[in-house]
Amino acid sequence: MKLYKWFGLLIGCIVLSAACSDDDKNFGELGVTIETPVASDTTSSSIQLKATLEVANDVVLSKRGFCYSTNENPDIYSATVVADGDKIFAATIDGLLVNTTYYIRAFVVLYNGGVAYSPQIAVATGQGTLEEQLAQYKAPTYLDNYASISAWSMRSQWNLSNVHDPTVVLADDGYYYMYQTDASYGNAHTAGGHFHGRRSKDLVNWEYLGGTMKSLPSWVVPKLNEIRKEMGLSATTGEGDFGYWAPCVRKVKSGLYRMYYSIVCPGLLNGEGTWGERSFIGLMENSDPSNNDGWVDKGYIVTNASDKGLNFNISSTDWANAYYKWNAIDPSFIVTPAGEHWLIYGSWHSGIVAMQLNSDTGMPKQTLSVPWAEGKAPEEYGTLIYTRGAGNRWQASEGPEVVYNVETGYYYLFMAYDALGVPYNTRVARSKSITGPYLGIDGVNVTGGGDILPVVTHPYKFSGSDGWVGISHCAIFDDGKGNWFYSSQGRLPESIDNTIMLGHVRSMRWTKDGWPLVMPERYGAVPKVAITEDELVGNWEHIDMSYSYGKQKESSVMTLTSDHKVSLGTWKDASWSYNADTQVLTVNGVELYLQREVDWEAVPRTHTIVYAGYGSNNKTYWGKKSK
Repeated sequence: MKLYKWFGLLIGCIVLSAACSDDDKNFGELGVTIETPVASDTTSSSIQLKATLEVANDVVLSKRGFCYSTNENPDIYSATVVADGDKIFAATIDGLLVNTTYYIRAFVVLYNGGVAYSPQIAVATGQGTLEEQLAQYKAPTYLDNYASISAWSMRSQWNLSNVHDPTVVLADDGYYYMYQTDASYGNAHTAGGHFHGRRSKDLVNWEYLGGTMKSLPSWVVPKLNEIRKEMGLSATTGEGDFGYWAPCVRKVKSGLYRMYYSIVCPGLLNGEGTWGERSFIGLMENSDPSNNDGWVDKGYIVTNASDKGLNFNISSTDWANAYYKWNAIDPSFIVTPAGEHWLIYGSWHSGIVAMQLNSDTGMPKQTLSVPWAEGKAPEEYGTLIYTRGAGNRWQASEGPEVVYNVETGYYYLFMAYDALGVPYNTRVARSKSITGPYLGIDGVNVTGGGDILPVVTHPYKFSGSDGWVGISHCAIFDDGKGNWFYSSQGRLPESIDNTIMLGHVRSMRWTKDGWPLVMPERYGAVPKVAITEDELVGNWEHIDMSYSYGKQKESSVMTLTSDHKVSLGTWKDASWSYNADTQVLTVNGVELYLQREVDWEAVPRTHTIVYAGYGSNNKTYWGKKSK
């Protein structure tokens, strides 16, 4: 037995000796091999690293170390740290950003000037304290005036450029997906289909995905001609520019997403001098929105309904006597807590209606008759839930968005008001029932007719900027963790270029009375560090958002002093107080809800504190802390 042990040891030594022979090792062209580095003791700002190397006998090294970057495949021209050791060497990288992924490679430099690298590893630093995150925060740098990158060939750089009438959904894969009306600066989008999409993990950086619908659905022209035949009208060839407007996307359940979309047909109802042709709402479904080509068309949902029977020879300029009662565009889709599915739709024509859907198919729950009747629009086409003016057939309100907040127990109806170029502004009303009545903050029953208050967004301008106009037709969504967001288009003012349409995402807060407040500055993922009272002392840019058609409301200076007085501004000589638990600043009796957001007007951009609030006079107030 001892002989066998001795013989085995001898063989093992021979094998080990052979394995360690430089002649049999593959050191590569430079005579060096470096194993994949190992990371340990990672903190919010540092990473400890160790690597092992093997060197051919005739190779001499001058330096060992680690190179690192937030981009893949770092090299010695990236950030580096020199290491201590020989065949095993180690170093610590300090001064890193919190909650950030770094790509790291070990390297050695040869005396002859060559450089050898290890395989790459990816290491994420820790979350760190909120204060550390705030100190290291970097604001978004993308362009607001994106004309220089607006071309179709530049779409990989668009981020939130060329966004109009967005809808946003949080999917199973953790991405937010955004879809929109076909509209872009210079019509650049026309090369890529319809209802374009993009996605983001952080609501700040967006990846452009392209069109979800490649061509006009095959059902549209036949359905149009079916209705025209029933009306006694001649068939149309379907030629002309169809409109692809205002989709709404919702997650119905895991593995099922529905997109309701608008198709606006070109032409006139019965030739020259008559009312415009009708529009349709259709449906697409997808099991996985990461597959942008996976949207499957399910067909026709609803069209414009009329209460004028076959009396359709109405001039296309006779707005007050429009042929259609309800306009089949701007869908909003909601699943109630009871599991009912509803489609909310309408624009300009007489008001907004709610139509119940079959939850299994997404189609109308009731069979739709022909879309006209004498004296009354067919009931199955929807129940009126809002009108800006009872009996007014042409009213400047559109783009309904209905959401339910389980914390307040209300349905919220957001509406776009006025012309979209400059005056566009957003209002909100609420109801305990999906079909209303919806009441404004002033108690007005807007289902029965009347303007909605409060004003949620309005054209505005902080100092040092051109400001924004056309801020409406919104999407409202949450992250499932109590954080709510408002997204819409925003346009530059006419003095710059009003056809520039940038996607805006803003945080929302809810008042103690259950009304939504939209923050004045766009969302930029600023860490939610607690706001202290000391930070509130100083100058603020204050905006009274009282409604003024087509006018940008400009900021004025308001100064808060350490003795809790207002020394300058609209509320001069008033007092102020602060509730740190709720982050509510009360000035002159008005509760202003605070949030840390990006100061987009600062150069360079940085973080600041903003507020939004409603006064007892139902006015809306916006503001931000001046630097």
